[in-house]
Amino acid sequence: MNVFKAIRRRALAHYRTYRGVRFIVEGLLSSRHPLLAHLIPIRRCNLSCAYCNEYDDHSQPVPLDLLFSRIDRLAWFGTRVITISGGEPLLHPELDHLIRHIHRHRITTGLITNGYLLTADRIQGLNRAGLEYLQISIDNVMPDQVSKKSLKVLDKKLELLAEHADFHVNINSVLGGGVNDPQDALVIARRAVALGLGTTVGVIHDGSGQLRPLSPQEQSIYLQIHHMGKRRLSFARFNNFQGDIAHGRSHQWRCRAGSRYLYICEDGLVHYCSQQRGYPAIPLQEYTLEHLRREYTTEKSCAPHCTVSCVQQVAIIDNWRAPQRVMAPLPRRPSAPLVQVKSELRDSTEVVSAD
Repeated sequence: MNVFKAIRRRALAHYRTYRGVRFIVEGLLSSRHPLLAHLIPIRRCNLSCAYCNEYDDHSQPVPLDLLFSRIDRLAWFGTRVITISGGEPLLHPELDHLIRHIHRHRITTGLITNGYLLTADRIQGLNRAGLEYLQISIDNVMPDQVSKKSLKVLDKKLELLAEHADFHVNINSVLGGGVNDPQDALVIARRAVALGLGTTVGVIHDGSGQLRPLSPQEQSIYLQIHHMGKRRLSFARFNNFQGDIAHGRSHQWRCRAGSRYLYICEDGLVHYCSQQRGYPAIPLQEYTLEHLRREYTTEKSCAPHCTVSCVQQVAIIDNWRAPQRVMAPLPRRPSAPLVQVKSELRDSTEVVSAD
């Protein structure tokens, strides 16, 4: 790596650290704005991992004008971070334009991908678009019937990221149901560290995002990777709640999904998270400050055994605030295939309003 590139990367890393500190400070000072939103630009994926319930093999990309209007709406709410997910977001042909639009709002931009479609040119394009964070979850060392997201297949992609990416790259290894050899997670984490990339470890959830306790061997590996990840300063390292998950204990926290965290599906509906699609399933353009406040104070029954780390990390900022209360559940709307909701939205237009 030449000197200029090294200086540039160091400067960008310092800037991301500054933005991360500001994110935390602003969250502590006010509870009135969303901290993180996941935006789905396409549900289709080029893989079919057996444990995943977040993809299909046929959906078309969401038109760019609809995605722009959703980003504008999130910006109006004061959202601090937008992470693009899927499906596989790299399948969206206008992904770079989407990232640029988020960047214009001065919102921190992240991307979750399986990494298969990354090339040197594609990484350079993401640099130019203004991407700040990228995460790849790698499930095993060798591909198997459960997952093709293996180190064998993706190692060259990791080398390309280490060489070309100006954004922060985090490699998430996984433990839990469906992983044949827990030692794979340790091999993956060590490879990420050797390449200078960030590393975290996650616990695979069931189809409802709920807890699957780890075996003693898995718990030991989890702790080793957890300590490896602490070598880098990143908001992703605030994952001590996973200690309870790893040991099969319920975790007491205050889920702020629907308020501080928003999951925006391909149909433009707000859901609690990827594992609770259907609640509350309100179109983003109809979502109001009143909805944010309601969900902020509403206790979620699925919280004690939740393994959705992004929601838990965001909640850390507010766990010290006033307790939540149990409220009557909102009617659940269909999440897949969302036939009724799509019919209702077919003739509607998405316009940014100021409710």
